[in-house]
Amino acid sequence: MTAVAGSLLAAAPASAAESVDWQPCADAPGVDCGTVTVPIDWAHPDRGTTTIALARRKATHPQARIGSILMDPGGPGGAGAGEVKAGWTLSAGITERFDTVGFDPRGVGDSTRINCGLDELIADHPQVPRNQAEFEQLAQYNRKLGESCNRITGPLAQFGDTKSVARDMDAIRAALGEAKLTYYGVSYGTLMGQQYAEQFPDKVRALVLDSNMDHSQVTAWEFLHSETQSVQAEFGEFAAWCDRTPSCALHGRNVSELTRDLQDKAARGALKDPQSGDAITPLNLASIFHGNFYGPSWDRLATVLASLADGTAPAASVRLREDIPISYVFQSVFCDDWRMPVHTFAELETYRRAAAAFAPDVKVNALGWTAVTGCIGWPNRTSNPQHPLRVHGAPPLLMLSSRHDPATPYAWSQAAARQSGSTLLTYDGWGHGAYFKNSQCVTKATDDYLITGKLPAGGTHCAAVEPGTAQARVAGPKPPSTIGF
Repeated sequence: MTAVAGSLLAAAPASAAESVDWQPCADAPGVDCGTVTVPIDWAHPDRGTTTIALARRKATHPQARIGSILMDPGGPGGAGAGEVKAGWTLSAGITERFDTVGFDPRGVGDSTRINCGLDELIADHPQVPRNQAEFEQLAQYNRKLGESCNRITGPLAQFGDTKSVARDMDAIRAALGEAKLTYYGVSYGTLMGQQYAEQFPDKVRALVLDSNMDHSQVTAWEFLHSETQSVQAEFGEFAAWCDRTPSCALHGRNVSELTRDLQDKAARGALKDPQSGDAITPLNLASIFHGNFYGPSWDRLATVLASLADGTAPAASVRLREDIPISYVFQSVFCDDWRMPVHTFAELETYRRAAAAFAPDVKVNALGWTAVTGCIGWPNRTSNPQHPLRVHGAPPLLMLSSRHDPATPYAWSQAAARQSGSTLLTYDGWGHGAYFKNSQCVTKATDDYLITGKLPAGGTHCAAVEPGTAQARVAGPKPPSTIGF
């Protein structure tokens, strides 16, 4: 047995005070549920505590068990315990040898929640301000929403930051009885893993960080530019797929020309949902692109665009609108981790126009826009602002990324790997969450690292799996349902 595999077996047992009181989950047969209690404010542990929910599926081959692997699906607002209860897993090779443990980060899911006022949450507000007055309305909406979170939740609403989550993860590690942490985090979960490695380098066994955040970006424009650039690039990949794929609903049509016509109609308020007759705004249209680029679901997207262009209702099984589910905890976390001030309508409009100029088909990344504008006027300070990733004294980390990722651009993973000295494994395909793209190359390299600690060679690339092919439909690891970062 390798040293890295053996280190978990040699872990000292946790004390009774640290251990998890596992009980069968009432809503998930075969899964155990538990909690750990942590300080709301790690700098002042005497100022109250909060509860973190856990869910565990035991290793299916106990005799070969290495330890526990902690998992988070991203968000912000993704519930790892909830996802594990719903069946989220890595490959059979991992679930044989590791207990799969998901956790709901502080404020989320079955953990002590950050709750906000319903009236404040559903209050009408401009998502894309058209003038300074609407910009101020948006700021007022965000301010009132944040104040309601503080009022209803109490101190926890101001401690949703990822640095605190990383501290929670170390408490979970100790409660699981592990000497060192084995972890898989995707999307926003990578920021948790990055900041864990920064704070606890001597407690790292193996961290897989899939589809990385780049917390070194300083300005709102830098963030929005990279987000929108990634979606426009994937649009080009989608259009090329339609051109070469006879089954695409837009095959033989000029996809870019059709899309730009839809954008013009949306901007004029003339684009209607054939099913409901409701207007589809430019941000609605951006959300349709973004949501269908995750899988990616290119065949579905083509059907939706064809329906919009032709004004005909699609099959009953296809919904035109795909809302991006943004949990009410999103701003409480994101605005605590990112300081990207936008001061005026003129500044925001400059960013919007600049993004649309270099992304003429998609115009803007809906998730990036929502993240940036959601912090305008937010009342709480940013306690965990951006900084270059600095990891010293940890064993090597493995980062994964799809070459064409709509949510966490490939450039972000490149930057995070460069800053931390991590190994970056590139999946030369499409979509978000490289481990779940049915690439045996990605799965094997990742699993080898988690089991033995052996990294793939630097600069390794794994070939793309064509969307919509039989190979892409092969059963594999089950991805989380979280849509976000």
